[in-house]
Amino acid sequence: MATSLLADLRVTKGEDKLSLYQWNTKIARHYFCSICGIYTHHQRRKAPDEYGYNVACIEGLNLQDLGDIPMTDGISMSVEECE
Repeated sequence: MATSLLADLRVTKGEDKLSLYQWNTKIARHYFCSICGIYTHHQRRKAPDEYGYNVACIEGLNLQDLGDIPMTDGISMSVEECE
């Protein structure tokens, strides 16, 4: 996941295929592809002017060109860190 300001992120195609998922406070907005289920992006609860987005969803981007990317196992993350 990478971060972008809300005003700087634009979905260029496939927006009609996105499904929105919200839980608990309903502030964060999580988007998934309704066809394949990939997690594309989310508007953050703690910083609603930001999106976290899945760089693997950027057409033409080769993830290997990014080099080493720090990752987390996800299990040790709190719910707050995910939003």
